[in-house]
Amino acid sequence: MKELSLNILDITYNSIKAEASLIQITVTESMKKNLVEIRIQDNGCGMDEAFLSRVTDPFVTTRTTRKVGLGIPLLKQSAEDTGGRFEIRSKVGEGTVTYASFRLDHLDRAPIGDMSSTITSLIQANDRIRFIYRHETDHGSFVLDTDELHEQLGDIPLSAPEVLGWIGEYIVENLEEIQGGKV
Repeated sequence: MKELSLNILDITYNSIKAEASLIQITVTESMKKNLVEIRIQDNGCGMDEAFLSRVTDPFVTTRTTRKVGLGIPLLKQSAEDTGGRFEIRSKVGEGTVTYASFRLDHLDRAPIGDMSSTITSLIQANDRIRFIYRHETDHGSFVLDTDELHEQLGDIPLSAPEVLGWIGEYIVENLEEIQGGKV
């Protein structure tokens, strides 16, 4: 994929399909460590060991609309091709943790991409799921927790256009702050 945010979107949709009610997305960018890390954790249905052992094979998928599942295999290959690593752990009834790391300075590492659009798209399509999005850099971090937004907004849905617009702006402003003024 051209941007890591699209990998995040794809992997997170796996969590949604697994009926997760809580999805935590953490992105860490560190110039000091020369590292980009992505961690997606959910409390969905999880995978048994047999399926988990085959999940990085592109010809293994639970989807009925197509016969290939490219999200996890592409993320794994992208991480490993850029000097990083990939891990996936899962337990039936408990959920799944997907982790990928990339060398920040590697020529073939895809850019992070548009995290604001990725997160707002997820919230728009899945207002009842609790998303916790953390983004960390050497200059700071911020967290967006949809439960906190629901508390503040009461009956106003997060999928309302004005709310999504504000969420998108909030993410961009915070990313600019922790990335030294550039997104």
